[in-house]
Amino acid sequence: MTKKKFYITTPLYYVNAEPHIGHAYTTLAADILSRYKRMKGQDVHFLTGTDEHGANIEKIAAAKGVTPKQWVDDIAEKFRVMWTDLNVRYDDFIRTTQPRHEEAVKIVFEKLLEKGDIYKGHYEGLYCYPCENYWEEKDLLEGNLCPMHKKPVVPLKEETYFFKLSKYGDALLAYYKEHPEFMVPKHRSQEIINFVKEGLTDISVSRSKVAWGITVKSDPAHTIYVWFEALLNYATAIGLGHEISEHDEQKSSFKTMTHHKFTDYWPADYHLMGKEIYRFHTIIWPAMLMALELPLPKQVFAHGWWTVNGQKMSKSCGNFINPSEVIAEYGVDPLRYFLFREVPFGSDGDFSMAAFRQRYNSDLANDLGNLLNRLTNMAVKYLDGNVPEPLPENALVKKTSETVLKYEAHMEKLEFDQALCALWALISELNRAIEREQPWAKAKTEPEKLPELFGGMIYALREITARLAPFMPDTTVKITDLLGKKGDRVQKGAPLFPRLLEEKAEAKP
Repeated sequence: MTKKKFYITTPLYYVNAEPHIGHAYTTLAADILSRYKRMKGQDVHFLTGTDEHGANIEKIAAAKGVTPKQWVDDIAEKFRVMWTDLNVRYDDFIRTTQPRHEEAVKIVFEKLLEKGDIYKGHYEGLYCYPCENYWEEKDLLEGNLCPMHKKPVVPLKEETYFFKLSKYGDALLAYYKEHPEFMVPKHRSQEIINFVKEGLTDISVSRSKVAWGITVKSDPAHTIYVWFEALLNYATAIGLGHEISEHDEQKSSFKTMTHHKFTDYWPADYHLMGKEIYRFHTIIWPAMLMALELPLPKQVFAHGWWTVNGQKMSKSCGNFINPSEVIAEYGVDPLRYFLFREVPFGSDGDFSMAAFRQRYNSDLANDLGNLLNRLTNMAVKYLDGNVPEPLPENALVKKTSETVLKYEAHMEKLEFDQALCALWALISELNRAIEREQPWAKAKTEPEKLPELFGGMIYALREITARLAPFMPDTTVKITDLLGKKGDRVQKGAPLFPRLLEEKAEAKP
């Protein structure tokens, strides 16, 4: 029997604008988590991609004087470039305009239509074009504004196909109760539970006035609603629908109609996303899976927003921060570190270059960088780089073991800031140990104690480096080159994090 892979997904990024740090956050989290799981020996499959259909894309492309396909090709490539710049190592990048997705979606839609979970009707309601979503009046802001985009909604009436979401309300509530780990963080789950308890209504899942989309196979006058078909990417990317057509006559369960790869990956272990799309992923998506008779994801995690001056980051708001510009000036690893040390993953955070520079100088230059420079310089100076393994009873060996356990406990719960905090507590302990033990003095009075002293400190820093690797992969390669592994000679090198000009530090031994 094939061992199931560990499956991590991000949401598809809607290609209505160029990518920014707000987009990068989710995918960086998935990259960090996947690197950590691989470090632990897990066989990981990490999926990301782009959402490329809908009326909004049609309008933007027309305004730019290009075809929708030209527009989505250009923006999708910019996302790929950003992931490269951010050192994100995904296993698959799916685009909803790819045949593997479009054809599978058509098959799935027809099966749900045949089953009776999708039916034709008419819809009249209030619609927001930027987010391509119908809103109920009670959910709107004052002035009939969309709560997500702060723009007026418009009345819209059209023939449509509906998905029987109302059919699955009780099943969803039962699932939430039986699987409390499904919705994380917990402070967001109660809102979802309350919403479902109020009663679900069937939702429109097609458009008859939008050309740029996946057509309904049995009714080409309709295109499938972008928020319905895009959710299917998590399953179509790994084979859902690819072999369904071969079994139409048997009308067998979807469990036996999927590509053999599907069983290697599904159900997803983590869906990571921003809080603004939590309802889609904790109500509509699991109901779709129930209709397909497929297992639900093990966990859906909604993180907060990165804001600038308290406002959600977006190009339209004029507070757009391009990660490539930050990387060009400071490097990619300091940015990766800052985003996951500054605020808990799951909470909102306000992005500030002043806060970024403070973290860079304090945590990276002062704490980690200075520790590395001092340890390697002294190890080379006093021991010619030949640092032995410490004894098991060495206090720093015991402290390191405790730190690793704390780190792993936090990583398993996606408490990235606390995992980093645990590492930095040990970094601070090593810096204090240098001041307390004063190796430069012992070199004159008790040189025989230096091997065990440096053995413990180098051992601890090597272990820190290994756990820091998911967050700062390039930096940890450079540190490992200097520290080596067990039995290697320690070498000295140039400072990894020169302090920024406004905060020069005095040199230390």
